[in-house]
Amino acid sequence: MMEEDNYGKELDLAVRIVHMACSLCQKVQERLVSTASEQVVAKGDDSPVTIADWSVQATVSWLLSEFLEGQNVSIVAEEDVQTLSKSDAANLLAAVVNTVNECLAEAPKYGLECPKKALGTSKILEAISRCNSTGGPTGRHWVLDPVDGTLGFVRGDQYAVALALIEEGKLVLGVLGCPNYPMKKELLNYNHQLHQTMPKSQSPSDIWEKGCVMYARRGSSQAWMQPLIHGDLKFKWPNSARLIQVSPVDDPSLATFCEPVEKANSNHLFTAGLANSMGLKKQPMRVHSMVKYAAIARGDAEVFIKFARSGYKEKIWDHAAGVVIVEEAGGVVTDAGGRPLDFSRGVYLEGLDRGVIACSGPTLHDKIIGAVYASWDSSNL
Repeated sequence: MMEEDNYGKELDLAVRIVHMACSLCQKVQERLVSTASEQVVAKGDDSPVTIADWSVQATVSWLLSEFLEGQNVSIVAEEDVQTLSKSDAANLLAAVVNTVNECLAEAPKYGLECPKKALGTSKILEAISRCNSTGGPTGRHWVLDPVDGTLGFVRGDQYAVALALIEEGKLVLGVLGCPNYPMKKELLNYNHQLHQTMPKSQSPSDIWEKGCVMYARRGSSQAWMQPLIHGDLKFKWPNSARLIQVSPVDDPSLATFCEPVEKANSNHLFTAGLANSMGLKKQPMRVHSMVKYAAIARGDAEVFIKFARSGYKEKIWDHAAGVVIVEEAGGVVTDAGGRPLDFSRGVYLEGLDRGVIACSGPTLHDKIIGAVYASWDSSNL
């Protein structure tokens, strides 16, 4: 286990839990991309949700409550049980129950205890429902996005499992699992669906090519990356962890910037204009999910700009884990007015000035903020 320090126990537990969640997601994704599956349904806002979303939420909820015994565990998370509770969702619910129990049975592999017996349907629905906190400025709140980038997930592409901890309104730690994020930058455009069909045997040299877990604790000035656990290997701290740092590039013309794949909740037109005005010459890296924060923390890209379309409100679970990791790796994350993101005001990033800007350092950040003010036109949004 990690040495005892501020939030050491919590970070150690969160890293192990995210590793387990990544393993769960990989198994579900393999089934999804290999079959025309009924495991995907649409939410009220038409965004997809899968067995993995509910299963990860139930698993994380159960593990946090079990291993932080005595604490009143508050979890802010994305999914609820409404769809699963419908009479026509029996098969979906049964699949979630099986997936959760399959995952929890592997807990000893990650140094955690598994349940004495398989969890029943009511226990699993209860675990999902327990994630109904709305956060706020007081107390301790875990923030979970069980599968960030579900669209990428169902396509066999990039997605993330994101878990963060907020105390008294401040981010104190973040863990980001990126099961398809390659360990070599040049493999970023690799087709992961093809990878699903490759032989399972592998040499130790390519263990670093199949996903990772990144994590950081506020105030440590360090961010770390571990490989996922493959095959029969067992998790043993520090699990080949290596330090990660943001890129030293501070010239906009040399910078790579990330933006969301989906146009539904992002203003690509404004970000393209902004990139052009700053002299960013490279093609944008369009990736699903908080993998964009991972790319910046590890130095694979320098800028992540997200300006939402009118009416869209950013949720804390889409940013919390990524923000603390980028900042502890040496990067800067603010809104478009240069102010830190406020995680103390509930489920949404209230008071956000236009959008989110994450980048590899203060020099580049100042240039971006200046360009935003120079090119801003409210009619764009």
